[in-house]
Amino acid sequence: MSEQQNAKPEVPEGKTPYFVTRQKKPDEKGFVGYETDWVTWHKEVEYTTPKKP
Repeated sequence: MSEQQNAKPEVPEGKTPYFVTRQKKPDEKGFVGYETDWVTWHKEVEYTTPKKP
Protein backbone atom coordinates (compact mmCIF):
# COMPACT_ATOMS: atom_id res chain seq x y z
CA MET A 1 0.00 0.00 0.00
CA SER A 2 1.08 3.56 -0.49
CA GLU A 3 2.08 5.65 2.52
CA GLN A 4 -0.44 8.13 3.82
CA GLN A 5 0.81 11.66 4.14
CA ASN A 6 0.32 13.51 7.42
CA ALA A 7 1.07 16.86 5.81
CA LYS A 8 -1.58 19.42 6.61
CA PRO A 9 -2.58 21.87 3.88
CA GLU A 10 -1.27 25.43 4.18
CA VAL A 11 -3.90 27.68 5.77
CA PRO A 12 -4.16 31.27 4.51
CA GLU A 13 -3.56 34.17 6.88
CA GLY A 14 -6.70 35.12 8.79
CA LYS A 15 -7.36 38.84 9.15
CA THR A 16 -9.99 40.56 11.28
CA PRO A 17 -10.17 44.13 12.60
CA TYR A 18 -8.94 42.83 15.97
CA PHE A 19 -6.20 40.25 15.19
CA VAL A 20 -4.18 38.46 12.50
CA THR A 21 -3.66 34.69 12.66
CA ARG A 22 -0.82 32.87 10.89
CA GLN A 23 -0.06 29.16 10.68
CA LYS A 24 3.28 28.05 12.15
CA LYS A 25 5.55 25.43 10.63
CA PRO A 26 4.97 21.83 11.81
CA ASP A 27 7.33 20.68 14.57
CA GLU A 28 9.12 17.31 14.74
CA LYS A 29 5.93 15.56 15.93
CA GLY A 30 3.83 17.06 13.14
CA PHE A 31 1.93 19.51 15.38
CA VAL A 32 0.86 22.63 13.51
CA GLY A 33 0.30 25.66 15.73
CA TYR A 34 -1.04 29.12 15.07
CA GLU A 35 0.40 32.55 15.90
CA THR A 36 -1.98 35.39 16.82
CA ASP A 37 -1.00 39.06 16.59
CA TRP A 38 -3.49 41.35 18.33
CA VAL A 39 -4.18 44.74 16.75
CA THR A 40 -4.35 47.64 19.18
CA TRP A 41 -7.19 50.03 18.57
CA HIS A 42 -6.72 52.18 21.66
CA LYS A 43 -4.14 54.93 21.80
CA GLU A 44 -1.76 54.84 24.75
CA VAL A 45 -1.17 58.25 26.28
CA GLU A 46 1.67 58.88 28.68
CA TYR A 47 0.38 59.48 32.22
CA THR A 48 1.03 62.87 33.76
CA THR A 49 0.42 63.53 37.43
CA PRO A 50 -2.32 66.07 38.11
CA LYS A 51 -1.46 69.51 39.49
CA LYS A 52 -1.69 69.91 43.23
CA PRO A 53 -4.26 72.49 44.34
